[in-house]
Amino acid sequence: MTESGEVFLAHITRALKEVDHGLAAIRRDPGALTGLVRVGVLHTFNIHFIPSCVASFLARYPDVKVVVDELAADDIPARLKAGGIDIGISYRPEQPGDLQFEPLYNEELVLVVSPEHPWAGRKRVRLVELHHQRLVLLQREFCSRRLLEECFTACGAEPQVVAEMNTVAPMLGLVERSGIAATIVPRCALLEVRNLRAIPIEHATPVRTPGILRRDYDMQSNPISCFATIVRKAALEGAPRSARAGRPRRPGRAGRTGQARRIARERAVDLALIRS
Repeated sequence: MTESGEVFLAHITRALKEVDHGLAAIRRDPGALTGLVRVGVLHTFNIHFIPSCVASFLARYPDVKVVVDELAADDIPARLKAGGIDIGISYRPEQPGDLQFEPLYNEELVLVVSPEHPWAGRKRVRLVELHHQRLVLLQREFCSRRLLEECFTACGAEPQVVAEMNTVAPMLGLVERSGIAATIVPRCALLEVRNLRAIPIEHATPVRTPGILRRDYDMQSNPISCFATIVRKAALEGAPRSARAGRPRRPGRAGRTGQARRIARERAVDLALIRS
């Protein structure tokens, strides 16, 4: 065997071992799977998406225990690295380190108002029109808030933030009761709320890309790998109704920067709206 063949043999031997392990896994009785899966998830995904995934998983693997922790986006990578959870459903972290991120779908943020709000009848709203509008937003340590701040800065809008909160449910409650303030959240956050209006935002639309966050070596664990498969299937079947069709956009800081640049190109037109 040549020197090149020796090098290739080392790689192909490892690959064949993985194939053997995979074949053994699919031949095994799925109901015999046991163990524990610890999941870290953001609040908006824990309303319907993750409970649906857990229900499907437990129906197929009844002997596996699932523990779900609702965490802030910045806490999920830290808990993964510390070994406190096995898998995260979140956005791409700004500093992923050695964590792996697998995008699932695109998620548009929408403006949410009460039926008494002056804009309740609007079919859409331009981002720049939020200049001087009263908003209820997440606190500044949240990545969604940082995304919105970048978008506002790029288009020259300065909303009046009248309240900041650290969870979505009380934000929606305040919007429903105030009648004059609005908020910006993923559409999936409204699945349990029927007395609010969701207005699409355009020029430009704030978009987030949720995904699976994990340590690469953890996927060798059958329970974790099987749970990730259930999550992928649920995303493909459109479980989050706010998911946007098409391939997920590249998330993270680079994606947010590109989005901000698109907004900046429209600023010349939008300045007229601000002055009015």
